[in-house]
Amino acid sequence: MNVIPSVNLNDFVSGDAESKQRFIDEIGKAYEEIGFVALSGHFLDSVLVDKLYAEVKNFFDLPIDIKQQYEIPGIGGQRGYVSFGKESAKGKKEGDLKEFWHFGQYVEDNPALEKEYPANVEVKELPEFNKVGKEAYRMLEKTAKYVLRALALHLGLKETYFDNYIHNGNSILRPIHYPPITQEPKDAVRAAAHGDINLITLLMGAQGKGLQVQNHKGEWIDAIAQPDQLMINVGDMLSRHTNNKLKSTIHRVVNPPRELWGTSRYSIPFFMHPISDMKLDVLDKCMDDNNPKQFEDITAGEFLHERLVELGLVKK
Repeated sequence: MNVIPSVNLNDFVSGDAESKQRFIDEIGKAYEEIGFVALSGHFLDSVLVDKLYAEVKNFFDLPIDIKQQYEIPGIGGQRGYVSFGKESAKGKKEGDLKEFWHFGQYVEDNPALEKEYPANVEVKELPEFNKVGKEAYRMLEKTAKYVLRALALHLGLKETYFDNYIHNGNSILRPIHYPPITQEPKDAVRAAAHGDINLITLLMGAQGKGLQVQNHKGEWIDAIAQPDQLMINVGDMLSRHTNNKLKSTIHRVVNPPRELWGTSRYSIPFFMHPISDMKLDVLDKCMDDNNPKQFEDITAGEFLHERLVELGLVKK
């Protein structure tokens, strides 16, 4: 497979049984074969998208000493600002050529989870920044819920199987700025090859070249979405929960050609995480004699902690 398949969420929510089943079949096939789809028909409207990009650019344009005031020690970068070069891919020493921000969950009716999650960080210089970020977070979370409902049906589970696990889940909205490249990078790229930790990732800003996906033959293919599409991929949590039936595909963001070094790139992924006590044990429906259990039992919280240690964001 050398092209990322396109699907339309309107087919799933249309109320037409045939259209709904077509969406389930298309997204299920894509996630078994390449692990990525380009999705239209999501719940983000163009006005909100434009507002979000404007606020994100306003934040990253702030002086570095102001941005660093929002870099909170001791929380593994889970909220607020993470400065340039701090994060590296698993197994890689060089820091990625990016800076980013984290919006986290806005917990409803669950004091225990409110204590578990770090608080969101308010940017006092930009009165609209947090408001717009929260609205985008909610619309991406809603989109992710329906994608997971389709995948539940594809796996032979109850449609709402994931609903209680993702309500108040530990999801993250990450606006990323890849600054202009000012000198020849030694071994660093904008985002080194990696798989995502979470259930699924919804990516805004995959228009134009940069994001690449590794297919089953080990070939790197460009993953380019249309302006109205989100690129959505399977993460490691969902891959191990389904015994690798749904594929968490290695991907990267490569440096642009030299003539475009002077330009910034922005992308905004939403990492859909469940609540930390969700068991990621391999589903019975995904095991048989030909496909024995590949992964040990673990909770989402334990798995996330393991990976944050590997990424250098938290200490053991």
